[in-house]
Amino acid sequence: MKAVFKPILILLIAVLAVAGAAFTQNDLFFQIKKQLTIFSDVYKEISIRYVEEIDPETLMKRGIEGMLSGLDPYTVFVDEGEQQQMEILSSGTYGGIGIEAGFRGDRIVIIAPLEGYPAYRAGIRAGDIIEEINGTSVAGFSPEEVQRLTVGDVGTDLVINITRPGINQTITFELERERIEVRNIAFAGLIGPQDDIGYMHITRFGQRTGEELRERLMELQSNGEMSGLILDFRNNPGGLLNEAVEVVDKFIEPGVTVVETRGRFESQNSVYTSDEPAMFEELPLVVLVNQGSASASEVVAGALQDLDRAIVVGENSFGKGLVQTIRPLSYNTSLKVTVSQYFTPSGRGIQSVNYRGTWNNDGVTIADSLRRSFRTKNGRVVFDGRGIEPDIQFEAGESSILELALQQKNMFFFFVNETLSSMDGDLQNEPMPDNLYRQFTRYLIDQEFTFETPVDSHLDAISMNLDSFSNSGSAEENLDELRALLRDYKISLIYDSREFIERELRSEWFSQTRSGSERNREMLNYDQYVLESIDLIKNPARYRAILIP
Repeated sequence: MKAVFKPILILLIAVLAVAGAAFTQNDLFFQIKKQLTIFSDVYKEISIRYVEEIDPETLMKRGIEGMLSGLDPYTVFVDEGEQQQMEILSSGTYGGIGIEAGFRGDRIVIIAPLEGYPAYRAGIRAGDIIEEINGTSVAGFSPEEVQRLTVGDVGTDLVINITRPGINQTITFELERERIEVRNIAFAGLIGPQDDIGYMHITRFGQRTGEELRERLMELQSNGEMSGLILDFRNNPGGLLNEAVEVVDKFIEPGVTVVETRGRFESQNSVYTSDEPAMFEELPLVVLVNQGSASASEVVAGALQDLDRAIVVGENSFGKGLVQTIRPLSYNTSLKVTVSQYFTPSGRGIQSVNYRGTWNNDGVTIADSLRRSFRTKNGRVVFDGRGIEPDIQFEAGESSILELALQQKNMFFFFVNETLSSMDGDLQNEPMPDNLYRQFTRYLIDQEFTFETPVDSHLDAISMNLDSFSNSGSAEENLDELRALLRDYKISLIYDSREFIERELRSEWFSQTRSGSERNREMLNYDQYVLESIDLIKNPARYRAILIP
């Protein structure tokens, strides 16, 4: 009797579970239908009866924006006119300044400036907060809307206002749009004292990134045996997930989990595994990241770190672990909607901002007390909630007002350009003079270079207020003394910033006297991230000690 009853009981439970799920689903559809009816009624009544005439399209857009504002900032409505520009930004070439924008909390920030383009050359960097573009405040804008404001005809001007943590004033950059070429791999070559360490600067994960990586690796291998490889994902804003998986696939054995996506429904949960024989399974590997490394680049860095396949060097990555998909809608519109999150092989999340339970897309940084620990393949402890934290940490240096002013006014470019124009002969591969820094300081004096600080503004305000008082002569004398002290302070900043100035002069010198690949190779000789990576690869005991606790 018991043997007969048990299967019947199991069947009954299964039927009840299915019935319960069906009831829940039916209830959801009823609620959707009910709320759509109410929304439709309100929309119709406002359109027809409101005291002033309202454009129905504008009213609907505001309704959609209001509905999405309570979600994460990456869930956005894309209207018919925006579709084409999204495709232009993700493939081919376009006129712009070379930035990738994203959210940090409720602020629009630079995820990454594209190396070699106007924003990068002017000194804009990852983490800068965008305030205005051409006089238009970006408050309440989506990253896609901000990107569109930067796109235009090549040769046209653009003014962008940013604020930077640690600098208490708005910074204005006047830039000229250039043709932006979307490339997957900016540079690949052999570096190091013996030219036996591979280096690959991957700038995004577009179509064929994995295949291009394989081709470049084979080229490097054909030029000599590599003792190690450096994968540079600095200022890489991400891209296609399948291409990120293909990159990891080149360095690990088949059948290993690379990344998981977990969403609300089972259909949105996926496990991506390696499926082809590793090309370089034993090759020592170092991955470089910074604050501009986001999304797919964090997937690669996190996977290789969790699998103890690579040492991660640099700064904390951006922390974008939300996955979007494009859902086509009527009339050539679409909805980009967040459907899941990324999780690395150890199970940790990449996302650094929590949008649940917030309003107006503001989000909150995940508190340290809520961060969880996980274990890598070899048992090393890693944590979630802050993007990818490097095994060897570099602190992001803070810019001074002087440094920003030098870049804003293109002082490095003009100085090097004038210096080279005064020289005779073929300037290709011209060695950099040893006294270039001293020449540059004299050049700044000759050009009467100066820059504004918050103190300048305060002194000007005080001076203006003194005009309304009689007997203000002695006060003006005191102000003149303060201005003289301020001038001395500005001059001292030039000497305090010598390391920065020499680095920028070196970069500009190589830019104007070397071809693209040669410039990259020269600059790597002074890159602290790269030098640290070379030292790791050349020191097998140190390399193993980090990966094996």
